[in-house]
Amino acid sequence: MALRPYTIPNGITLLRLVLVPLFALAIVERNYTWALVIFCLAGLSDALDGALARWLSARSLLGTYLDPIADKALLVTAYIVLTWPAPGVVSIPVWLTVIALSRDVLIVLVALLLYLGAGIREFSPSLLGKATTVAHIATVGLVVVANLRPIDEFWLSLLFYTAFALTLLSGLHYLARAAAQVERLHDARGQ
Repeated sequence: MALRPYTIPNGITLLRLVLVPLFALAIVERNYTWALVIFCLAGLSDALDGALARWLSARSLLGTYLDPIADKALLVTAYIVLTWPAPGVVSIPVWLTVIALSRDVLIVLVALLLYLGAGIREFSPSLLGKATTVAHIATVGLVVVANLRPIDEFWLSLLFYTAFALTLLSGLHYLARAAAQVERLHDARGQ
């Protein structure tokens, strides 16, 4: 993997990071149309930077770290700013934000412990983790849209509980995978 930090895909990822505070500002200002536009642009840039990195053979170590940081920065920021309750505003429930952020902290801590304690550097996302990310993206998108036009409470609740269940399951799954990695390493070392 190339060490070149100055690539077109990395530039697009950096632009996505710039969109994070703009999205937050749009939500705080209750400009949900702009928030939706910014959120969609961020999603398109995520797809574009990955496709360009493959197409241009421009994968880089920086991009490997920067891309998930940009994704997580947007989702964490979105969950936080969309959780603040206000009269007449559709919000993400506090309980969902707490479990989502707790899972993210858990994953970071487990990855850090795996690296520091066992030298394990790769902790790739699972299919369940990716499904959770899709549920979180859909939650943010639907809540923003629900502030532009009425959405049946059933659909919001269904998505909230689906995101909650996936978040909980994927957090437990990450813990189980981490334990299995440590066990394999322990067995390989013959201890």
